[in-house]
Amino acid sequence: MTPEIAAERGLTILDALEIAGQGEEGFNFHTGRGVLSEALPYARLKDEARALAAKLLGAGVKPGDRVALIADTEGDFVRLFFACGYARIVPAPMPLPMAFGGRDAYLAHIRKMIESADAAAAFAPVAMRDWLLEAADGLTLVMTGTIADLEAAAPVEGPLTRPELDDLAYIQFSSGSTRFPKGVSVTHRALMANATAISRHGLVVRPGDRCVSWLPFYHDMGLVGFMLAPIVANLTVDYLATRDFARRPLLWLEMIGRAKATISYSPSFGFELAAQRAATLDLGDLDISTWRCAGIGGDMIRPHVLRRFADRFRAHGFDQRAYVASYGMAEATLALTFAPLDHGLRADMLDLDALENEGVASPSTSEERAREFVLCGPVLPGHAIEVRSPEGETLPERRVGRIFARGPSLMRDYFREPEATAETLSPDGWLDTGDLGYVADKQIVITGRAKDLILVNGRNVWPQDLEWAVESGVEGLRSGDVAVFSVDHAEGEEVVALVQARSGAPEVREKLTTDVASLLRQRFGTPVVVRLVGAHALPLTSSGKLSRARSRELYLSLKAETA
Repeated sequence: MTPEIAAERGLTILDALEIAGQGEEGFNFHTGRGVLSEALPYARLKDEARALAAKLLGAGVKPGDRVALIADTEGDFVRLFFACGYARIVPAPMPLPMAFGGRDAYLAHIRKMIESADAAAAFAPVAMRDWLLEAADGLTLVMTGTIADLEAAAPVEGPLTRPELDDLAYIQFSSGSTRFPKGVSVTHRALMANATAISRHGLVVRPGDRCVSWLPFYHDMGLVGFMLAPIVANLTVDYLATRDFARRPLLWLEMIGRAKATISYSPSFGFELAAQRAATLDLGDLDISTWRCAGIGGDMIRPHVLRRFADRFRAHGFDQRAYVASYGMAEATLALTFAPLDHGLRADMLDLDALENEGVASPSTSEERAREFVLCGPVLPGHAIEVRSPEGETLPERRVGRIFARGPSLMRDYFREPEATAETLSPDGWLDTGDLGYVADKQIVITGRAKDLILVNGRNVWPQDLEWAVESGVEGLRSGDVAVFSVDHAEGEEVVALVQARSGAPEVREKLTTDVASLLRQRFGTPVVVRLVGAHALPLTSSGKLSRARSRELYLSLKAETA
């Protein structure tokens, strides 16, 4: 029996691990230089996780309790995650500090997450033990520390009680792009439904497939896409820590080449970073020709970035037909749609005037007022997507509206947040994704987040249009250097652009401010308040996406300081 069949027979991710453990597949962890540091076969993982489960229960953690796990890319996180499952305890992966601005802010963030999950215990990597102890100081936890601190615990005797399908498999904190992250309650039933759909219908896993990933385990694309779904599909995964990818992005591709990997995913910025680093380098005999599923997800897809990547690495075997655009979110476990395999990117070039003024996705007749959007594929079998008007009516193809989804992969709720759950999940099972988009040829196209829309002279304008225009049109700026948002005042809506400036020279900063304001006024016909901030000052979510909500908070705090 394969792990996929386990899902169809009503079994859990633990049953899938038991089945996968009969083979030789597993997880391989690599150092920042690409050297194998630990091989963790599924057979050994299940045995070690069972033993740890008995110790967790012996330490006083009870079935049904939540356990906070700071999620580094290492074997100990995986062992603890599955130990929780075997003990019928609910793991809650939490982020590393790299995505936050400063130690104190990170500790406060983690403390709030631990409280939100009402965790009974918390564990961290060895290097972060002291940070976790400080973050959890004063909280009534059964245990706080590292996996090594469980060694002294006396294991409970007797068989472990296995979870039911409708028990929680884990709590996934959303990335926090619009507010403080909410805990998404994911059941074993939803997890297995999504992991099976991903492997069978999205990636169409075949013999010989192998994965490489640098995506963090605290994000749904890293956790589900490259830790849990590979167990269901019985695939080996080679891991590079996210921080090591950031330092050496080409190591990602070198690992794909060495392992002859076939499946790897990244947000657009990962492809962009690799192409930028490779721009002037001799890549020698790098060969990534086995990469058949080069997935893109986790953020708005930037087709020009992906074309540059394909152009740069074509000589090293990369086939742009390998691109697989997809769409999903933690509230749907991970994935809702996949573009057809072996077709590469398909994009619509739309008339911005029709899009902004009429909400209609019409082909563009002018390059000056046009924008490209990527088709992200049809919905997975057993699921449904609708695009609705503000009045709740289902819209026809090529009409822009709010996206709703339904299916077996959806969350149970936001953990202990009934009001937020009621706002997002209807009694008949429809999830309000908060995203805007349209359907074209039965494929979903995402145009932006509803909360990010800016009203300019009666037009709905997407902030990423303004951001990308500045990044591509103002000398010295890079991708991710600009955050655009609106601030409501009694006299109307103020459009603000926070821009990262690397120079402290007054004349350079003055020119940058003038150039940004001038470009946006000419291109979009609106005055924009331009405020410069330092390099790396723009706040990011735990998944590396720009957080416009926190950028707005940063602007208001800076404004208050200078008032």
